[in-house]
Amino acid sequence: RIVDFKRNNHGVSGEVLTVEYDPNRSAFIALIQFGEEKRYIIAPAGLKVGQKVEQGPGVAPEIGNALPLAEIPLGTLVHNIEMNPGQGAKICRSAGSYAQLMAREGKYAAIKLPSGESRLILAACLATIGSVGNQEHSQERKGKAGRSRWMGVRPRVRPSAMNPVDHPMGGGEGRNAGGHPRSRNGMPAKGYKTRSKKKYSDKYIIERRKK
Repeated sequence: RIVDFKRNNHGVSGEVLTVEYDPNRSAFIALIQFGEEKRYIIAPAGLKVGQKVEQGPGVAPEIGNALPLAEIPLGTLVHNIEMNPGQGAKICRSAGSYAQLMAREGKYAAIKLPSGESRLILAACLATIGSVGNQEHSQERKGKAGRSRWMGVRPRVRPSAMNPVDHPMGGGEGRNAGGHPRSRNGMPAKGYKTRSKKKYSDKYIIERRKK
């Protein structure tokens, strides 16, 4: 299922034909008829079959419509946000997620992300109005190990139950603690920061995510 994250057919109105399950993501997808063309988009919460959606500058800020951050009213909930104009949506694509447009300064817009982080994004970037649908996804119970297997997840072994040759936390007599928590290739876990201190995007981050 090829999902349209770019929403680059500006000025064309489309009608929602269906809202469907997609096994490749937690959100639902909606099939939209744009004239002769059909496209899938991430289905926002509250999107109904038969509803009209549009994209591009000058569009009304209504659920399912995609428009530049420069034209969206402050305080609006948005999802499917681009990080660079024309690149396609990168932020807030999973079920139930949304960001809030907090402010605009010059050519940048400040948004508050689901993690609690606030950052600047170019106001020319497109974002879709509303939050992503299927908010109940986080409450879903798989019910049995077999369902995980259908989804391609294999059983996993605890590192402390392995041998020293297999994992840094393996080995020892009986139930040993297993040394410092770390991954199989030796990277420390539980709070060790792996982000580069000189990362180029640091200057766009206003407030770090809450611990």
